[in-house]
Amino acid sequence: MTAASIQLPVLSVSTIENYIATVNRYPLLTPERERELGIAFKTRGDLAAASEMVLSHLRLVVSIARNYAGYGLPHADLIQEGNIGLMKAVKRFDPDRGVRLVSFAVHWIKAEIHEYILKNWRIVKVATTKAQRKLFFNLRSMRPNFGTLSPSEVREVARQLNVKETDVSEMEKRLTGQEISLEPAADADDESSFAPIAYLQDAALDPSESLALRQRDNAASEGLARALDGLDARSRRIIEARWLHEGEEKTLHELAAEFGVSAERIRQIEAKAMQSMKGALAQYAAAR
Repeated sequence: MTAASIQLPVLSVSTIENYIATVNRYPLLTPERERELGIAFKTRGDLAAASEMVLSHLRLVVSIARNYAGYGLPHADLIQEGNIGLMKAVKRFDPDRGVRLVSFAVHWIKAEIHEYILKNWRIVKVATTKAQRKLFFNLRSMRPNFGTLSPSEVREVARQLNVKETDVSEMEKRLTGQEISLEPAADADDESSFAPIAYLQDAALDPSESLALRQRDNAASEGLARALDGLDARSRRIIEARWLHEGEEKTLHELAAEFGVSAERIRQIEAKAMQSMKGALAQYAAAR
């Protein structure tokens, strides 16, 4: 049994009031009628019987979903998820157990709504264990006037829910934390709007830019190597000692003493070598 096999009333944010008015018009089932429908669906797979049971309990979903309005999710979405839980309950309903469908369905409706809230309430999941989920869905109602819990209140909540006090404090921070949209509002003025996306973006992590930079670095290194290979041994030694030495660069006088010439002669060789390398680099760049 799926939503497609049962014709539910159309539900959207704009028609939520009309939807509620519609589902309230479906008659409630007497115990006898409910048992009759339950047997028909269980034994014969009668979808018409299942549909009648679902439609008669849609108002229950609306009532339960209303209790979760404080989580900031659309009421229509909560109802839709609750309807899925209701259909699961009808599919598993056993009229021979002597339990009314309304009592059985509450669990399934809440379970679907809880799962939806946990998946969509925040980008970061707030409750992963059974104890944390219990804390998540009970802490909001246990906070007096929805204010901040005092240390004694934290201890009392932890005792009642059988969780750690640190878990209570952490969950309270998550529940009371403000959510900020990464993107500016759709109706915001482009010139004045300033959302986190504007300053959280890290261009250094852009794959295309990283690749381009790496290619430029590789090209520069290769071009430099070829330009150095075009120099004679003495010119190359001077350029490397003056500009490409990993430690402290050599002075003109130090190189003059090394080659037995004047410092002015070293400067002339350096200038000529630099001019030669400049031309070699330009040719390399043009050839790429």
